[in-house]
Amino acid sequence: MIEVDARGVVEFTQALVRVPSTNDPARGRSEQAAADLVAAKMREWGWEPSVYEAAPGRPNVVAVVEGGGGDGPTLMFEGHTDVVTEGDLSTWTVDPFGGEIRDGRLWGRGSADMKSGLAATLYATRALQLSGPFPGRIKVCALADEEGLMLGAHHFVAEGLGAGVDGAIVAEPEAGEICAVAKGALRLRVDFTGKMAHGAMPQHGRNPIEAVGALLAGLRTLQQELQRRHQAHEHLGEVYVTPTVVRAGTEEQVNVIPATASVFVDVRTIPGLDHKEVADRVAALAAWDGVAAEVSVLVDRPPVDVPVDDPVVAALAAAHRDVTGSEPVYGGVPGSTDGTVLTHWGGIPSVVYGPGGKWIAHQADEYVEVDEIVRCTRVFAEAARRFLTRSLG
Repeated sequence: MIEVDARGVVEFTQALVRVPSTNDPARGRSEQAAADLVAAKMREWGWEPSVYEAAPGRPNVVAVVEGGGGDGPTLMFEGHTDVVTEGDLSTWTVDPFGGEIRDGRLWGRGSADMKSGLAATLYATRALQLSGPFPGRIKVCALADEEGLMLGAHHFVAEGLGAGVDGAIVAEPEAGEICAVAKGALRLRVDFTGKMAHGAMPQHGRNPIEAVGALLAGLRTLQQELQRRHQAHEHLGEVYVTPTVVRAGTEEQVNVIPATASVFVDVRTIPGLDHKEVADRVAALAAWDGVAAEVSVLVDRPPVDVPVDDPVVAALAAAHRDVTGSEPVYGGVPGSTDGTVLTHWGGIPSVVYGPGGKWIAHQADEYVEVDEIVRCTRVFAEAARRFLTRSLG
C-alpha cells in the first residue's frame, strides 16, 4: 500500500474550507485565494504549477508531475476550487468556513463538494511521487467555476491542455460509488412576444400568458413521452423536463395584458436522447397563434457514458477493492460535473469518485467524514499507480 500523509491531507482540506471561495464579486470573493493555496502547496513540493485565467480573477491551476520512470500514459486528477454560497447563516450549526473537526467529521462549505476531493488528488499524487519512479505523468488540475458555467473546464479544453491526457478522475463526492455515467443537462429559455392590451379589452391584444400555459402543459406531456421512449437508466433514472422559472406581467398591473413572457426549462437527459430533438420539440410546443416565440439554448451538456472496462475506470475499481476490501459499487452522477466537459468536448474518458456523501452538496451543515478523506487519498494513489503501470503488466 502506498503511504499517504493522512494528517497533511486533512489539514489541507481544513485550510481550503476556511477560504470562502464563492463567486461573489460584491463581497470580494472568487476562487483566487483557494487557487493560490493550491499553487503554494504544489510549489512547496517542488512542482511547477501553471496558472491560467478562465475569467478575470478566476484562475485554473495546473501542474504536471513527471513520474521519472520512462514513457507512459497521462492521468489527470481534477477538482474545482469554487463553492456555492453558504446561504442563510441561521440554518448552520457550525461556522460554514471554520473547517471544524467534530465527531469524526470535517464541517463547512465545500468540505464534501469538493475541497476534500481536491486535497486528496494532490496528496495522492505526492504519495505516488515519493514512493518511487513511475512511468508517464499525472496532470493535477484545480479548475474554477464548476458550480456555474464550468468556465474553468471549458477554458482548459479550449487551450488544448487536455491534449494527450488518457484518462481523468474527477474527485466529486459520490459516497464511494464509481460513476462512469452522468446525466446530461439541457437548459432552455423560451421568450414569447405578444401585444399589450387592457385587461377589459383582451380582443385588442395577444396574450403571451396563454402561450405559456399551453407550453407548460405540453412540457409535461413531452416528459411522459420521452420517459416511455427511453427506458430509465440503471444508474441515472428517468428523463426529466422541468419548467423552473416563469415570468410575465407585474402584480402592480393586474389589469394589463403583458407584451412579453418567458419560461425557463431544465431538461435532464440520459444516454441515447438527442438534445437537439428535445430543443426542437420545445420550440414546436411554444408555437401559439399571434404570439412569437424564440427558444434559446442556455446550457447544453450531453450525458457521459464511459464504459466500465475503460482503463481509468478499471484502475479506479481495482484500487477501491484493494484499499477498502469491498467490491466497487457503480453509480451515476445525477447532475453534470467538469468531467462532462472533459469527456464530451475534450475527448478524455472520465470517471467521478470522491469523499463525501452523494446528496450532502449545497446543504447547510455540509460535512465529510475524516476517515473518508484519507481512504479516498489512498484509493487515488493506488488508482494512479495501476493506471500508469498497466502497460508493464
